[in-house]
Amino acid sequence: MRCCLLAILLLVLLPAIASAQDRFPPPDFRTGYSLPQTQTTAPRAPYWAYIDLAALALALGIAAYLVLKKRSRRAVFVLMIASLIYFGFWRKGCVCSIGSIQNVSLAIWNPSYILPWLVAAYFLLPLIFALFFGRVFCAGVCPLGAIQDAVIWKPIQLPYWLETSLGLFAYAYLGLAVLLAGTGSDFAICQYDPFVAFFRRSGTAQMLFLGAVILLCGLFVGRIYCRFICPYGVLLRLISPLSRRRVSITPDKCIDCRLCEQSCPFGAIREPTTAQVVEVHRSDRLLFIAALALGVVLPLALAWVGYRAGPKVARVDPAVQLAELAWQADHGQTPPDSTARDRLTAFTNTGRPSEELYAQAYTLQHRFAVGTAWLGVWMGLVIALKLLGHAVRRPRSDYLADAGTCLACARCYKYCPVEKAANSSPQERPVPA
Repeated sequence: MRCCLLAILLLVLLPAIASAQDRFPPPDFRTGYSLPQTQTTAPRAPYWAYIDLAALALALGIAAYLVLKKRSRRAVFVLMIASLIYFGFWRKGCVCSIGSIQNVSLAIWNPSYILPWLVAAYFLLPLIFALFFGRVFCAGVCPLGAIQDAVIWKPIQLPYWLETSLGLFAYAYLGLAVLLAGTGSDFAICQYDPFVAFFRRSGTAQMLFLGAVILLCGLFVGRIYCRFICPYGVLLRLISPLSRRRVSITPDKCIDCRLCEQSCPFGAIREPTTAQVVEVHRSDRLLFIAALALGVVLPLALAWVGYRAGPKVARVDPAVQLAELAWQADHGQTPPDSTARDRLTAFTNTGRPSEELYAQAYTLQHRFAVGTAWLGVWMGLVIALKLLGHAVRRPRSDYLADAGTCLACARCYKYCPVEKAANSSPQERPVPA
């Protein structure tokens, strides 16, 4: 991916370099001058990009086999550690399907940006596998999930309502990251990746602290980032229910021992409903009607709030910040600090008129207003559909792994007595209670 980004950067800078050479010809070094030895690391050979892509595809295929065919938690754990070493510490998190969301968003919003095919492949491969085999990318391939899974010690079960509420943040984060990347303001997913500082053994103190806090909390709450923050997890959550094959806890009739439910640290096991009253109560009917009404009212209301808040959100863009500094200077106000004064001085030295900067900032504010309005529609629909899911009761006769939230870690296989007895003699098989 570095090579692709370097190629794009060169294509952008070559015209400027050629123009600079015409105005400022290079000096003559034929008088005995010796060039100093470079201190920068040489770029990786282009073939490494193909090796990384092949490694990603191979790891996804192995994960699907281990989860759905071999049904082995131990084998999945070994693959997870191998992926953590290669994709995490060896490649330093650069084979990143999560971060590719930003490149795809920028390509959709900005037609002049050409999406590198390698980044597109990183983005699509896990989604394609999720469409056929569920979230096997989360199971043993993603290094961000692997580093969290490796530290789980004594996980606690969160209430369903709390897990659903916390999960809304990931949807909001996805929408905001798409907005910031599409407007060219920021690549927030990469900037606030809590574990890339560990993978690269460098980074700001704030990000190292954030990653340490998530890992510390991950001792007791399994995979916090995957369940409540990861924007790519939202896409996998939406696609996985359509998968042709997915995690099935028991190879035979469930005996309702609840061991799978207790073993899952991610709250992905849904209990049977046959013992419950499945008829629709009045409260359920009212909740269903309220969810349908919210499905119309809430997106419109949040769209209005988002449109009004768009110009303020646009202040995260450097061009809008610079326009505000220029406006203050044009009206006799002094920039607040030395950094702002330096930025304003650098802009003044370019010779660009302030009106041109104001026009650029106005365009960005309008784009943000439209983008935050759509973000409001997105969050309104998500909340309404979540409530609608609570109002609709789906009959289940066995304990089932929820296709959207199940991370395919294969822990439930290890604890299921029916799974253990699948290859034993009929006399040794457990009897349903």
